[in-house]
Amino acid sequence: MERFRVIQNNASDKSSHLMAGVTSSGDEIWLHREFLSCDYRILTGAIEPHFFAGFSGGGKAVMPGLAGLETIELNHSSRNLDNPNATWGVTHGNPIWEEIQEAALMAHPDFLVNVSLNREKAITGIFAGDMSKAHAAGCEFVRNTVMIPVSEPFDIVITSNSGYPLDRNLYQAVKGMSAASRIVTPGGSIIIAAECRDGIPTGSPFDYLLSLSGSPRRLLEMTDDPNFRHPEMWQARILSTILRKADIHLYTESLTDTEIRKAWLNPCRSIKSALSQLREKYGEDARICVLPEGPLTAPYLSKL
Repeated sequence: MERFRVIQNNASDKSSHLMAGVTSSGDEIWLHREFLSCDYRILTGAIEPHFFAGFSGGGKAVMPGLAGLETIELNHSSRNLDNPNATWGVTHGNPIWEEIQEAALMAHPDFLVNVSLNREKAITGIFAGDMSKAHAAGCEFVRNTVMIPVSEPFDIVITSNSGYPLDRNLYQAVKGMSAASRIVTPGGSIIIAAECRDGIPTGSPFDYLLSLSGSPRRLLEMTDDPNFRHPEMWQARILSTILRKADIHLYTESLTDTEIRKAWLNPCRSIKSALSQLREKYGEDARICVLPEGPLTAPYLSKL
């Protein structure tokens, strides 16, 4: 820290970005001008399953990491989010990942250092070298060691958002809900525990969208409009999509019942009590899954 100057990307400050090019889908890629002016560009990060970009790490250090807000919003559009390949563990054929890859290559990265982690946050693998080759190797390792196949969906899925710092607010906790939704039956229920020490957060773009739309159906209708762009729209849209499939019960000590219901979730003050009620609803033979690590496990139906 004493030897290097540290610059934080402000995605909303267009004056700090330059256009690096236009992707094959026609989107302009604006990246941080100081990054583009560097003589040598090293990308770092961790590789984990990602709920719509396939995997984190790789080119995500460049876009969205060093991109302008309009570039991010175009990449995270409803058009791309609704593509069935824009999901956990899919890279090639995923329009979000493919554009991230295309944008990152426009910056001509010289070297990549990515790691994979276990539940104790200890490093389980290091993937370094050419961005595309090293990231592909890391994704394959994570896919084989982290993503868990199940043969049938469950009526009830109990999960978390993998603890601090990943569950610091409700916005981030949508990732754990998304992981659980992959293996819950249509009409089933998800119980998620998340600290949410920072709240929704109140006053955030995500909070604003929840208030503006009023219901999951209305939010989906709003964001179906290709001209509708708003920061964090993608997270609100994914939450709305999950709620079309399953009920969500949120256990947290940081949000009031009113705040939880504002996000169209059911307040849960006791996981044991909630589970008992749901077993009455679905019957004693209900299939129940406990998914402790939430988005860091990324289960999937093997039949698919």
